[in-house]
Amino acid sequence: MRVFKFGGASVIDAKSVENLKKIITQEGEELVIIVSAMGKSTNKLEGIWEAKINGENEKVDIQLNDLIKYHENIYTKLSLGDHQPFLKQFHTLFEELNSFLKTNSPSDVSFYYDQIVCYGELFSTSIISFYLNKEGVKNTWLDARELIKTSNHFQEARVNWEKSKKLIQEQISNLNKTYISQGFIGSNSTNQTTTLGREGSDYSAAIFAWALNASEVVIWKDVKGLLNADPKLFDNTVQLKNISFKEAIELSYLGASVIHPKTIKPLQNKGIPLVIKSFIDLNQEGSSIQENSTNDNSVPSYIYKPNQILLSISTKDYSFIFEDHLSDLFRLFAENGLKVHLMQNSALSFSICGFIKSALIPRLLEALSVKYLVKYNERVDLLTIRHYQDFKLPKLVEKQEVLLEQRSRSTIRYVLKKRN
Repeated sequence: MRVFKFGGASVIDAKSVENLKKIITQEGEELVIIVSAMGKSTNKLEGIWEAKINGENEKVDIQLNDLIKYHENIYTKLSLGDHQPFLKQFHTLFEELNSFLKTNSPSDVSFYYDQIVCYGELFSTSIISFYLNKEGVKNTWLDARELIKTSNHFQEARVNWEKSKKLIQEQISNLNKTYISQGFIGSNSTNQTTTLGREGSDYSAAIFAWALNASEVVIWKDVKGLLNADPKLFDNTVQLKNISFKEAIELSYLGASVIHPKTIKPLQNKGIPLVIKSFIDLNQEGSSIQENSTNDNSVPSYIYKPNQILLSISTKDYSFIFEDHLSDLFRLFAENGLKVHLMQNSALSFSICGFIKSALIPRLLEALSVKYLVKYNERVDLLTIRHYQDFKLPKLVEKQEVLLEQRSRSTIRYVLKKRN
């Protein structure tokens, strides 16, 4: 049993779904296939969520209509437009989402987010499962919310590993079949939908692989493998053909977007290799992540995270920042949706750089301001160089202002802001 994960870019339109069919039929063995929302559907659903928070109901209706038309265009081109069993399932999902938006108010924005955004994956996997069955690629569609059980931490749920393992093994008992399920989503003990964190579909694939003792996880991307930098931003990128689990964890923690930060641990625990391959060029060898660390520091890696927020926090009475302050601050970060990517402290100040959805910034600042003095910069960029050698700033950022610098033996990090 192997686990394949297809991200949004790999199922962006009807031709991409046809390519997915080509890939899995070429592989020709028992598979669990985890699929993300199609294209930028998660972004569109987040836009609906933000509009609902802001009370922009007309905007909600327009964006929801655009989202449905996008999916209708794909499934019509896949000849599912008159497939009654499919239409029944798809329209049922749409009515669930529409009804939720019309009858619930966003009093708990994190809970509200999870109940809305999950439909991207439910739409995509319904289309793909019915299409494959129509084309003779027999598969079973599974609702990940019935298999991956989590805590109540909406937007960043924590997995109940043993319960999830039991449920997954009960549903995937026949290993001579193909199964299709969703990335990114699960449910809590009362069956409310939860999500595993942005870009969490990789993590979902790892959870399924761990539960099933899979032989391998393959993530299909629009690049030839794991690269040392984003080729859209940096010239002369180099493929990292083999790195260790340990190095992959470091890179994902530092913000590398190819792998979700939580993906590696369950795979490493059971020695399950992770392979990153191109869905564009199937002849590419790809990149492998496993135990061997021989090549970990041979090539510098550049990780560029735009649109971050930089916060500088101090106590109102100018007392030292102690452990109890840090504990309180991280509680507030977690409660208000801030994902920390870098932190640095002095006696009187604690600085962090991280990501938070723009709609949640006022709530975070209000919560922090009760006890602390807060200064902040929005839309800053975080550049990280892992295993830097003879380093100078890349052209992409050399004209930006450095707001914060942090250096260790193997890693250098900059918080940058465009000059006025």
